[in-house]
Amino acid sequence: MGFGKNRESSSSHVLRIPREDTPLLANTQHLSSSSKTFANVFIAVVGAGVLGLPYSFKKTGWVMGSLMLLSVSSLTYYCMMLLIYSRRKLESHYKVIKISSFGDLGYAVCGSIGRCTVDAMIVLSQAGFCISYLIFIANTLAHLFNYSNPKILGLSPKKVYIWSCFPFQLGLNSIPTLTHLAPLSIFADVVDLGAIGVVMVEDVLIFHKNRPVLEAFGGFSVFFYGLGVSIYAFEGVGMVLPLEAEMKDKDKFGKILGLSMVFISLMYGSFGVLGYFAFGEETKDIITTNLGRGLLSTLVQIGLCINLFLSFPLMMNPVYEVMERRFCEGRYCFWLRWIMVLAVTLVAFKVPNFADFLSLVGSSVCIVLGIVLPAMFHLIVFNKELSWHGLAFDAALVLMGAFLAVYGTYSSMLEIFGVKA
Repeated sequence: MGFGKNRESSSSHVLRIPREDTPLLANTQHLSSSSKTFANVFIAVVGAGVLGLPYSFKKTGWVMGSLMLLSVSSLTYYCMMLLIYSRRKLESHYKVIKISSFGDLGYAVCGSIGRCTVDAMIVLSQAGFCISYLIFIANTLAHLFNYSNPKILGLSPKKVYIWSCFPFQLGLNSIPTLTHLAPLSIFADVVDLGAIGVVMVEDVLIFHKNRPVLEAFGGFSVFFYGLGVSIYAFEGVGMVLPLEAEMKDKDKFGKILGLSMVFISLMYGSFGVLGYFAFGEETKDIITTNLGRGLLSTLVQIGLCINLFLSFPLMMNPVYEVMERRFCEGRYCFWLRWIMVLAVTLVAFKVPNFADFLSLVGSSVCIVLGIVLPAMFHLIVFNKELSWHGLAFDAALVLMGAFLAVYGTYSSMLEIFGVKA
C-alpha cells in the first residue's frame, strides 16, 4: 500500500497540499448534524445531469430507464460505502494518517499511481461537467433568442454564446479562493430546485393535454447510452469521504446517505418520467427547450443558464487544485487556469448534443470513479478478510465497470458523431 516504512513523512507531505476536498467555506470546525449531512449529500449529488434524463428515457423507454436509474442509484450507494469502509480500515490500522479525500485514499492504497489515477479521473470528470454546462447555456440561449435566425454575424449562435461566456469565465476562474464563491453555490442550488419543480408541474399539465404515444422499452442498443446518462446524474462520489469526515455522528452516515440516495432517485425518476410523458418522441436533449418561450419557461431557462454559468468556476476548482499541485507546487497560477478554461471552451464547440455528452462522460470517467476504483480499493484493503464471495463480487464489479466504461464510451462516441453501429 501507499503507506510503508516512511508513511508518516510521505503522507504528511502529500496531505498538506490542497486537494479536491477543499471546503467551500473556510470555517470547518463545526461538525455536521444528520439533517445538514442529508442536505450536503443532496447538494453534492444533484447537478445538471437531471436535465438530460427525459431525453434518455425517450431513447431507453420509461420503464427501462426507470429500472436503470434505480439500479445505478443502488450501485452508486454501495460503492460509496466501499470507500467509507476502506478509509475506516486504513485509518484504524495506520493511526498516524488522515484520509480526507478520494485522492488520499488512492495514495494510501496504491501509492503515487493510485493518486495519479484518481487525479486524472477527477480532472476529466469535472472538466466534462463544465463542458456540458457550456453546451447547455449555448443551446438554451440559441433556442430562446435565435429560433428564427440561425446565424449571428455569420457564425452559429452556439459558437457566439460560448465565446461570449469565455472572457467572463476567465475572470471568475481567476478568483483564488472558494470562500468568495460560496454564495454562488447556494444560489445555484436554489435555482436548481425551483427549476426542477416548475418543469415537473409544467410536464404534468402538458401530459394531461397531449397524451403522446410512449415506449416502455427501447431495446439493448440504447442500454449503454441510458446507463451513461444515469451514472452521470449521480456525480457526487468524489465528495463522500469529506462529507462523512465532517459528520458528527459517523455511525449514522450510511443510513443518512441511503435516505439521501432514495430521495434523489425518486426525484430523478419522477423528473425523467414526467418529462418523457409530457412530450413523448418530441422530447429534446435539454428538456427545458420543450417548454416553449413563454414568460415562465423563459425565466426558468435563463435562471438555469445563470446557475450553470456561476457553477462553472466551482466545478473547475478541483481541476485547478490537481493541476496546480502537479505543476506549480500547490501555488495559485492564473495562466494555468486560463489555459484550462480555453481547453474546456474549445471542446464544447465540438459537441452538438447535451445528453449525448452526458452519456459520454458518464460512460467513461464517471464509471471508473464511481464503480471501478471503489471496488478495486476495497478489494485491495480487505483482500485478507473477505470471503470468496466478497472477493468475487468486488472483482466482478471491477471487471464489469471496466467493460461498461469501454463499450459505453464507444457507444456514446457513435451517438455523438452520428455513426450507427
